[in-house]
Amino acid sequence: MKIKDCEIEIIKADITRLDVDAIVNPANNKLLMGGGVAGAIKRKGGKIIEQEALSKGTIKIGETIVTTGGKLAAKYVIHAATMGMDFKTDEAKIRKSSAGSLRSAEQMKIKSIAFPALGCGVGGFSYLASAKIMAQEIVKYLRGKGLHLRKIIFCLYDQEAYRVFNKAVFRYLGHIAGQLQKGPFVTVDAIVLSGEKIVLVKRTNPPFGWAMPGGFVDYGESLEQAVRREVKEETGLDLEGLKQFHTYSKPDRDPRFHTVSTVYTGQGKGRPVAGSDAGSLAVVGLTELGKYKLAFDHKEIVGAYLKMMDPRHFLMSRINSHR
Repeated sequence: MKIKDCEIEIIKADITRLDVDAIVNPANNKLLMGGGVAGAIKRKGGKIIEQEALSKGTIKIGETIVTTGGKLAAKYVIHAATMGMDFKTDEAKIRKSSAGSLRSAEQMKIKSIAFPALGCGVGGFSYLASAKIMAQEIVKYLRGKGLHLRKIIFCLYDQEAYRVFNKAVFRYLGHIAGQLQKGPFVTVDAIVLSGEKIVLVKRTNPPFGWAMPGGFVDYGESLEQAVRREVKEETGLDLEGLKQFHTYSKPDRDPRFHTVSTVYTGQGKGRPVAGSDAGSLAVVGLTELGKYKLAFDHKEIVGAYLKMMDPRHFLMSRINSHR
C-alpha cells in the first residue's frame, strides 16, 4: 500500500536481516539490550550497538536515540524507549515511541525503516492495539512533516503477529486512504467587517462568483489560525475581535465536494488589497449585497448574519436583491 510517496509493507521475517536504512529497537529507557528484539539485535549486530547506546545515557520513556547498525545490514538502529526497567508499557508509551522513531528518521533523512511490534514482547501489549497505534502515528507522520521516508516496513517474527498486523494495519490504512480522503473537508469562511461594510473577494477559480474570504484548513492548523491566514492571503487584512458565528455542513453546499465550513466574524484591520487567490475585492454596504452574485451558500450565510445583527438591514438587503 502506498500513502503519498511512501510504500507500506508488512512482512514475516527476522528484522536483524533486513537491508534497510534503519530498524527500530523497542528498548528500555536505560538502553540495556538483554532479551527479545534488543537481544537479537545485539547478537547479530555486535556489542558495539549496545555500547554506543549506553554511552548516550538513560533516556525518558518515549524518547529515541540513534546508533550505528554494527554488523547488521541496516545502517542504523533507532532505540525507542517503550518501557522502563519495570518492563511495563501502555498506549501512550507506544505512541510516543512510534512518533519519536519517525521523527528521528526524518532528522536523519532516512528513506527506509523497519518496525517490530512495539510493546508486544516482554511488554505484553496486544498485537491488535499496537498495530492500530503504530498505523495511526504513521498516518500522522505522512500527512504532516514526513518528507524523506519512502518505505516503512512492519516486520513480524511469528505467524500470529504477522496475521494480526497484516489485517489490522491494512484495514486501518485502507480506511484512511479510501474513505476519509473522500471528505468531508474542513474549511473556514469569514464575514470580514470594514466599519459597517462587508469585504468580499471575486473568485478566480470555479465555482466563480463573489465570496467571503476563506478556504481549506491545513493539516496541523486550528480553525482560528486557518481563518486568519486565509483572510490575510486574500484581502491583506488582519482579523480583530474574532468570533465564531455558525457551522454549515450541507453535503451539496459546495458543488465540488462535501465541505464543512465554520464561519467567523471579525473586523478587518489594514488596507484591503486583493491577494493572489482573488480576482478583485469589494467593500460592500449591507444594503448593496443583493447586487452581488455569491458563490456556495454565502448568500444564505450573509443573510443569516444580517438577520441576527439587525432585522432592518436584512429586510433592505432582501428588497434590493429583488430589484
